[in-house]
Amino acid sequence: MIIAKDLKKFLNIINGNLVPASTGEYMDSIDPATGHVWATIPCSTIQDAEDAVESAKAAFEKWSTMPASERAVYLRKIGDLITQHGEELSELETRDNGWVVRETKYGLIPSLASFWYDAAAGATEVGSKGDTVQLGPSGVGYTLREPLGVVVGILPWNAPLSTFTFKAAVALAAGNTVIIKPSELGSVSSLRFGELINEILPPGTLNVISGIGRDVGDILVSHQDVSKISVTGSGQTAKAIAQSTASNPKPMILELGGKSPNIVFADADLDKAAQGVTNGIFSGNAGQLCAAGSRILIQKPIYDEMIIKMKEVIAQTIKLGDPLNPESSMGPIANSTQYEKICAYIELGKDEGGETIIGGRYGGSVLLPEQPQFSDGYWVEPTLIHVNSNTLRICQEEIFGPVATVIPFDTEEEALAIANESSLGLVAGVWTTNLSRAHRMMRKLESGTVWVNTYFRIGPELPFGGTKGSGFGSDSILEYTREKTCYIDIG
Repeated sequence: MIIAKDLKKFLNIINGNLVPASTGEYMDSIDPATGHVWATIPCSTIQDAEDAVESAKAAFEKWSTMPASERAVYLRKIGDLITQHGEELSELETRDNGWVVRETKYGLIPSLASFWYDAAAGATEVGSKGDTVQLGPSGVGYTLREPLGVVVGILPWNAPLSTFTFKAAVALAAGNTVIIKPSELGSVSSLRFGELINEILPPGTLNVISGIGRDVGDILVSHQDVSKISVTGSGQTAKAIAQSTASNPKPMILELGGKSPNIVFADADLDKAAQGVTNGIFSGNAGQLCAAGSRILIQKPIYDEMIIKMKEVIAQTIKLGDPLNPESSMGPIANSTQYEKICAYIELGKDEGGETIIGGRYGGSVLLPEQPQFSDGYWVEPTLIHVNSNTLRICQEEIFGPVATVIPFDTEEEALAIANESSLGLVAGVWTTNLSRAHRMMRKLESGTVWVNTYFRIGPELPFGGTKGSGFGSDSILEYTREKTCYIDIG
């Protein structure tokens, strides 16, 4: 157990300097595996937010007018930096939010490095190029791509390093300066990553500050010198931000929640489907992903067989335990508030008449009795609840944890109706060997992304965003530029 003298203090990054909050106050960071404090982060204020905006605004002219090829050099160096410090960053991410190190170290870090390299390439190939048009014999027109200015990225607590990268890399590639505001429930890895990046970028180009959302986030998103906001979080967070920007509207990218269907048809490769739908909810960070496949729809002729196969996959591949142990495949819930919410939903499922067919238990002392160091941690067992109606609260509300409902269906039309019966529309999965059915489902599913015979596959080549209550827009270089039209009369 960490004692007070061992607590690591992390600092904000403002104008190229590592600084505490202006008041000198800190907040505790809780290790979700143990439920104990392990680090402290700045409890920033309105003044700190103002300082970050001023810093980013001052740095904008130099960064935005730098040739795209030179910005690309900086971004490639950040990609190298991630690899060099990969072990440290992955362990900080794991310690701060419980995402198992086997995924943060061996999967997350290499993919993030690649994303920065792709952003570097995009800086010259996409972000700096416009179009030229011949306007008759006496005129020519063309478009310019210009950076917006100061961009604010609001991060969630479940995947800080990923969302930090997805927002900052493309915004910087386009020539913007950036302020990152991580969640107060998951700031450590972002603060350390910002500290490392600060050694590479010109002062003020990237700023990172931690603090309570209502104290720091509100002033950042409503500030007149902020040109765009990118938010990954809940619908509640998005509404609060929209209210804060009402007096000073600005463009936003909103990547919000999901209640995503993962649909298995009778003609699917059932072994592959069982692995896919299981991994789609029982991830290394315990299903705390906006794209988690939390509604599993199974065609009735194969329902019993699929449940058997899913139980086998869970028994063989899901191992709860110390998230810093590479043998552990699923970690704890990231914070106490979310833990209590998930436990309440498990009990609600019983009250609503759902049948718990797998799991249903929670608590470190219950699930890891032979590891007393985790008895106070936020642990939830992989849980599947059979239901016969998609109208139940556990089917309609985002649980954001290792809990999925399993819904049987008869026909393709019924599956489509169930899948679309949701206020959210982030992603969907379809498992079938029928090519025509796959195309029909892709066209008719109300979601920003549809995966067929795969799940959780994303990359910079294609946009990732939602529809309906899951938000709009996606983090891409063009999203962080404005298009200017120019006309020239050549006589």
